Amino acid sequence: MFNRWQENWSALANDCVPKRPFDALKYIPLFGNPDAYVSLGMVLRERLEINDAPLFGIGTGRPDTYGLQRLEVHADIRLNAHVQFFTQWEDAQPFGKDRVTPVDKNPLDLRQAFIAVTEPLGPGTLKARVGRQEMAFDLQRFISVRDGPNVRQAFDAVWLDYETGPWRWIAYASQPVQYRDGGDLDDVSNRDLTFSGVRVERQAVGPGDLSAYYSRYNRRNGSFLDASGNEHRDVFDMRYAGKVDRIDWDIEGMVQSGHVGTKTIAAWAMGSLAGYTLTGVPWTPRFGIQVDAASGDRHPGDGRIETFNALFPNGYYFTMAGYTGYANVIHIKPSITLKPNSHLTLLSAVGLQWRETTADAVYQQGAAAVPGTAGRGSGWTGFYAQLRADWVVDANVTAAVEAVHFQVGSSLRQLGARNADYVGIETKFAW
Repeated sequence: MFNRWQENWSALANDCVPKRPFDALKYIPLFGNPDAYVSLGMVLRERLEINDAPLFGIGTGRPDTYGLQRLEVHADIRLNAHVQFFTQWEDAQPFGKDRVTPVDKNPLDLRQAFIAVTEPLGPGTLKARVGRQEMAFDLQRFISVRDGPNVRQAFDAVWLDYETGPWRWIAYASQPVQYRDGGDLDDVSNRDLTFSGVRVERQAVGPGDLSAYYSRYNRRNGSFLDASGNEHRDVFDMRYAGKVDRIDWDIEGMVQSGHVGTKTIAAWAMGSLAGYTLTGVPWTPRFGIQVDAASGDRHPGDGRIETFNALFPNGYYFTMAGYTGYANVIHIKPSITLKPNSHLTLLSAVGLQWRETTADAVYQQGAAAVPGTAGRGSGWTGFYAQLRADWVVDANVTAAVEAVHFQVGSSLRQLGARNADYVGIETKFAW
């Protein structure tokens, strides 16, 4: 599974279940209890990326070809059906990359280490996790495990979850992990940043599922183009997703208030996906449309910060190339998805991008402003074409290839930016 700690291998306690090679390591029995066992596993991801214009060729953005490797190994210890200890280690390394960022490299370190307890309580079930763990909400637009980049995001957190019928209630308090690439076992909790909140989910609200959450994001020494200082951001988010016959949708909106230093925050964002699938037709085509928008600072110097903070985004929500970020943006993306068979998925898409306001900058990943764009040029940022293929080779191996061409607008071109081309080739072995 995507979250390896959610896997349950207790079925292997049954001698009648056919065994595959190495299943003895997926289920090591404990105490003579079929629900008590140790399960070992790993994920190895190798990626080759070719980018002829990182940062659109501005400054040091020269052509770069490099490899990214991420190895994760884990041990899942179940003392019984109610108590679980999970540990996961990660080693993430870049090879030949000119500009190594914090999301590219993390020598051997502790990715996750938590204890989880599941107990019946009243009409429902209480679940608790304490320790280093990953958190993700919905489509991971704003709260994600950051699986796209080489170094995933974890949190030192307390998580409480109560589920009863169609309802799910969640409370969480966390400090994101601060990753260091100086050596092994040097990651620590980020004492300058906390993220805590409550969330409620309700299934079967009409034809879809509804969720909402409130979070408090506190960061020391936040920095924006028009403000700096301690950042206290109140986050209100709501999402509705579902499917009716051939139509599917996912709509999410977020409002942010609070302050950075002495300036108040008034920011917002929305994201939506919708599609229509032709069933009974060869290759099962799905025609999709994606619309995203995030606020920018319309009036610098007025005492308000309207630049949206994407919090903990997955980084590659638009494309794997990751040329632009989720701030001061309007993004429209029609797409066609085809499935020639159950193992192969093909995607073709075009993305159109504008700034929400020309008073604010064009933003790249990590909320980095493109120098010289704030208050200058037109709202048109550019457009990109995307082709992607995902292949499920077998139960353990997957592969993907993605190509992106980004055509920059005149505002970026006047700053020395140029069109950018990206190709990424990835293989993943999970056991």
